[in-house]
Amino acid sequence: MPPYLVLAGQEGLLRHYTELAAATSLDVIVYQRDNAVFTPGTVVELARVPGIVGLKDGHGDLELMQRTVSAVRAELPGRDFLYFNGLPTAELTVPAYRGIGITRYSSAVFCFAPEIALAFHRALAGGDDETVGRLLDGFYRPFAELRALGRGYAVSLVKAGVRLRGTDVGEVRPPLSEPAPEHVKRLAELVEYGLTLPVGSTASRAPQHPAS
Repeated sequence: MPPYLVLAGQEGLLRHYTELAAATSLDVIVYQRDNAVFTPGTVVELARVPGIVGLKDGHGDLELMQRTVSAVRAELPGRDFLYFNGLPTAELTVPAYRGIGITRYSSAVFCFAPEIALAFHRALAGGDDETVGRLLDGFYRPFAELRALGRGYAVSLVKAGVRLRGTDVGEVRPPLSEPAPEHVKRLAELVEYGLTLPVGSTASRAPQHPAS
């Protein structure tokens, strides 16, 4: 995760993650977002550090990521450095990230609607563009629009979704707050609709999604 509070320079960030990697036997994947955004040159140096195995991007600058992938490939040929799309509701940007060679992504939807997340992944891997488009249009875009209705909803909506599916995971911790009841209701309707999208013919999909 990014370091707390401070906005550090590239040299300080490199030192921070180098020392973290040296302090653990676990593999380290650096999370790029907020106050930890790296130049391609810094990522090259991170990739040289024993124990740092990858970069998860939550910043979303595709041009920067293309330059980063290119720089690591050119400077460290043969280095198996891992890249992940870590944006909120990553499925929305998966097609764009795949265009620059980043195929891995983290799916928050998998936490509460694994059927939808796995159907999307299977369709993507299998080249089923129709199903990918149907899930993007009918579930993921409306979910992202619902997520945008409240601060912290990228976390609290996910926990609400897990509770809706029958697992009591409690409420979010302060300073986050729970989604409004009407937003939880819309989430329940959206999940119910989303579960119908991976199957059936076009003719059987007449109902509009609940966010419309």
